[in-house]
Amino acid sequence: MKVADLTEEEFTALVGKVIEEKFRELLADPDYGLELRDEFVKDLDASISARERIPFDDVINRLGFDRHDISSL
Repeated sequence: MKVADLTEEEFTALVGKVIEEKFRELLADPDYGLELRDEFVKDLDASISARERIPFDDVINRLGFDRHDISSL
């Protein structure tokens, strides 16, 4: 079947389907369905329950960034 043979409604449906598939491809979570390791969950729980917090500026400095690098994202 050729695109020229499609009715307006069929063409519109086809374009919509292609766009939807492309969005799903671009926005899909590549980790969907994967399970977290027990050790990671334990570490995450410990981090969440810790009272110590690291200021954002310290984090970006430790990673070698500066405020300008982050604000331009």
